Amino acid sequence: MDFAAAAQSVLDNIAKVIDGKQSAIETTLVVTLAEGHLLIEDVPGVGKTALARALARSIDCSVRRIQFTPDLLPSDVTGVSVFNQATAEFEFKPGAVFANIVVGDEINRASPKTQSALLEAMEERQASVDGTTYPLPSPFMVVATQNPFEMEGTYVLPEAQRDRFMARISLGYPDAEAELAMLRDRDHQDPAAMLEPVIMVDDLQQMIAHARSIHVAESVERYVVALARATRESGDLRLGASPRATLQLVRAAKALAAVRDREFVLPDDVVELAGTVFTHRLVPLRGGGTASEIVADILRRVPV
Repeated sequence: MDFAAAAQSVLDNIAKVIDGKQSAIETTLVVTLAEGHLLIEDVPGVGKTALARALARSIDCSVRRIQFTPDLLPSDVTGVSVFNQATAEFEFKPGAVFANIVVGDEINRASPKTQSALLEAMEERQASVDGTTYPLPSPFMVVATQNPFEMEGTYVLPEAQRDRFMARISLGYPDAEAELAMLRDRDHQDPAAMLEPVIMVDDLQQMIAHARSIHVAESVERYVVALARATRESGDLRLGASPRATLQLVRAAKALAAVRDREFVLPDDVVELAGTVFTHRLVPLRGGGTASEIVADILRRVPV
């Protein structure tokens, strides 16, 4: 299989739906190939769910969508055991989490208890229900969208939940030309509904294996560790990057190198992804700078 051609076909397919957001589209594919989970945070109406749907439709695999609401129960996510009167036994009815790609729409509108139902699935690729553990399909990915927590009817995602997302991206508003094209193209049809898969799930497995094989020099690994340690030692942060963040930054950098048709990771790959991977995990001190500003400062200070 031609990795570069397959990756470009996915990027092009998603770009049919999301206009003018090439960086966000590339990051979405990178997280997929790095076997991570993606959090898309932005104001309503800018295409968060459309991006998640476009990714899911570009790959011929099982997809489930969960609309997170305040009354959603954990069993709606993981599944429930139902008593079958014919057999006099309990039968497990899988929840929406049993799919290759799970699209969680407006994840921070559900209660913290329901949000926590995803913790085991995202970290261990399994779900435990009534004392029995069920493995999830492979590959497995959660693409969640959320509105800024300042908006009405939202809950702040706990640190443990945010740390399980490999990356967080924002789409922002489209430029004038992209918005004008959207008005013309989407007046009579939904481009996301018309997308056809461009790769099979077996192709995705091969692409993931290739991304995992990309070489990372020890000097680059030391640079990643130095960045993570700088966040933990920063006087502007109450909570720095976790070891999981260090590992996921390396995995994401390997996937980015693969997408750009390289067999090795450059420090530039790390610099490009550090903000996307670290920022949502950090907790700044009250009255200090934002997490993005602090990461940018660390990237300037830590020698490559």
